Amino acid sequence: MLKEQEIVICTIKKVEGTTVFVDIEDNGEGSLVFSEIAAGRIRNLREYVHPNKKIVCKVLKIAANHIELSLRRVTGKEREEALEKYEKEKTITKILKTITTDADKIIEKIKEKYDLSEFYDQARENQKILSDFFKKEEIQKLSPILAEKKEKDKIVKKTLSLKTHSESGLSDIKNILDEKNVDMHYLGSGSFSISATAKDFKEADNKVKTAISNIEKKAKEKKAILEIKEK
Repeated sequence: MLKEQEIVICTIKKVEGTTVFVDIEDNGEGSLVFSEIAAGRIRNLREYVHPNKKIVCKVLKIAANHIELSLRRVTGKEREEALEKYEKEKTITKILKTITTDADKIIEKIKEKYDLSEFYDQARENQKILSDFFKKEEIQKLSPILAEKKEKDKIVKKTLSLKTHSESGLSDIKNILDEKNVDMHYLGSGSFSISATAKDFKEADNKVKTAISNIEKKAKEKKAILEIKEK
């Protein structure tokens, strides 16, 4: 059962008037009003919502079988973690359906003990847990598939604007943006992208946060104008 403030994956069904109607993954239907799509004025609605698009929302209110949602209140971290979990669940479900005709029953059994994405991670690290759910011949099919599944590195990226009126402006900007463990790229008009790669989202996110914290301190010392934006 859903709870308020829970993060959910949704598929947009339709947009009517100022309301977006969605199917919530495994949890029925919900809706969100335009004011919960994005902060500020929306110039191009289709950049945010259109039929069949998958979005990550936060549950605001549950009342009388109606679920009110928000897109704008989901943080970048919450979005990435929800999508990562969703992709893992899709992957393990697809794999199981190729190796057994009892996939649905086995999945229900797994869910009694594990979150499905958690099971996927643990089964790749320790295949001994497979014997709790699968027959010997099924394990023989599943083991090599899990062994081949390598976790893709996670990337966290943000954009920032950095400007200065100092006579040594170019030198100052180079010094301010000189950070290890992150990649920096000039986007034009005083804008830069800052990104980090790691095995999991939290590690990549921490790298970016540490770099931004250092950049903010140096920008303040140099009296530069800095603005951080979510990607």
